[in-house]
Order: sequence, then structure tokens, then C-alpha cells
Amino acid sequence: MTAPLPHPTSASFAPLGREDLAAEISAQLSTQLRRVRLRGFSHPAPPVPTLVAVAHGSRDPRALPTVRALLDRVRALRPGLPVRLGHIELNRPLLADTLAELHGAAVLVPLLFGRGHHVTHDLPAALAAAPHLTGRTAEPLGPHSLLAQALHGRLLEAGFPGDHSPRTAVVLAAAGSRAPRSAQDTERTAHLLSARLGGTPVVPAYASAAAPTVADAVRALTARGHDRIAVAGCFTAPGRFAAQCAAAAPGPAAAPLGDHPALARLVLHRYDQALLACDQALLARTGSDPESAGAATVAV
Repeated sequence: MTAPLPHPTSASFAPLGREDLAAEISAQLSTQLRRVRLRGFSHPAPPVPTLVAVAHGSRDPRALPTVRALLDRVRALRPGLPVRLGHIELNRPLLADTLAELHGAAVLVPLLFGRGHHVTHDLPAALAAAPHLTGRTAEPLGPHSLLAQALHGRLLEAGFPGDHSPRTAVVLAAAGSRAPRSAQDTERTAHLLSARLGGTPVVPAYASAAAPTVADAVRALTARGHDRIAVAGCFTAPGRFAAQCAAAAPGPAAAPLGDHPALARLVLHRYDQALLACDQALLARTGSDPESAGAATVAV
């Protein structure tokens, strides 16, 4: 079931850059809002909600170690925060098994990059099937400037040229979904990555369920005069779709995002956003009650 969630008692962040300033702001607001006192009474801080990272799962043996490495980086950034892993399919632990072992409150953070069926239906259904938990599903990892930062980093590691050239272009590969909002999210991520690359064209493409394919996107860019084309992938870990998209690259193919530091910060940002949304809803309800109007104060 969905209900207001308690908040972490402490936070630790990596050094800030321009791209993750928004993530730090949300974390600070979340910390301030947890100090709300109603009617002059303060309440002990409840246990920290568990961050449940939800991966899709893959038969590729490299997938599980890659996701675990990402979560190790998340734990290093936020000591004391309970972090667990659950998979939608193909790998253990499955999400249902992880939720069955938890008590109290949890935030499900999808390690997915758009608002497809898994995010909008499967994760809420998993929470509904765990009535012993107070829970909420966070937004997917994309679109966000931190995701663009991680994609850029993996492109550079793959040998993508740092200089801006009219001959250069990027295909942004994603798993694909029939949900229109998922394609919109991928398109927005492509715009963010293009801006980070100084205006280099970035064209979305998909491994399944949507068009164009990576091969089609490469052909379209080639017809427009681009002969230095790289492929970046919105994939957390190695798997069938990631390998399929990389194989269609005529030039550099970026590795899955894995434990890139910007992706770890983004996971925490989505967690903090979910908690902040619960706080704001609680304050809005409190403010609408005539008897409690003006009774909420924030200690800063």
C-alpha cells in the first residue's frame, strides 16, 4: 500500500558538480522536511526506509555482478542506508522474494530508464502484493542530467571523440516499449545527451517494441552525412539487448552504465525524490485541515 514514508537520518554525498546540484537540493529538502513538528510535538525518527533497487534481470552471467557493483557504490555514497536488490525476472533474488523479507517501509527504485510497463504496472503490483510494507515506487532513472553524464562518460571510455565535428553523431539505444511515455523519456534523454555533447546529434533507437532499430538509425544518420557514429546504451548491465545494440554500431559502442558514479548518485536522487513527494503530500493534507493550519513548522 502507499503511505507517507519515514526518512533517512543521515546522508553522505560525493563532491558536487553542476550536473548533480539538483540531486543535492532534493536531498537537503528531504532532510529538512523530516524535521517537521506538528502542534509542537516532536516524534522519534522512524526506521530508515529500505531502498530496493529493481533490476530487470538477464541470462548474461555478467549482469548480476554489474548490478551488485552499482549498489555497492550506492551504499558507499550513503552509509547506513539499507539497500536491497530485486529482479523482475531471470535473476535472483526476485523482487517478490526481496519484498517478502522486508518490514516497515521501502522505496522501489527502478534501474530502468523510462515509464514503460514494468515501471507503471509491474512495480506497483509488486507493492500491492506486499501489504505488510509501506511503500512507494520512485521515478525511473531517465530522463535526467545525471543519466546524460553517465552516458557521456561511457562514450568517452569507448573512444568517442571529445571534439565536436559535423561528421559525428550518436545513436542512443534503449530496450524499447509500446508505452508512448517510455519513448518520450528516451527522446528527452537524447536531447540531454546532445546538449552535453555540445550539440552533436543524438538519435533514439530501440532493441524491441519500438522504432527505429539501431541499424535503421545508423542508416538514417549516414544518409545525412555522418560517418563517425557511436552507440550509447541506456542499459544498466550486460544482456541480450545491450549486446544486440552494440553489435549494430559502426563505430564505438559504449559499455553498459554499470557502477558509473553519476548513475549511483541518480539512484539516490530518485530515492530522495520519492521521500520528498510523500512529505509534500503530508504537509498539503495538514495545511488543508482548518484545525491544524499554521501548526506545522520546519526546523532548518
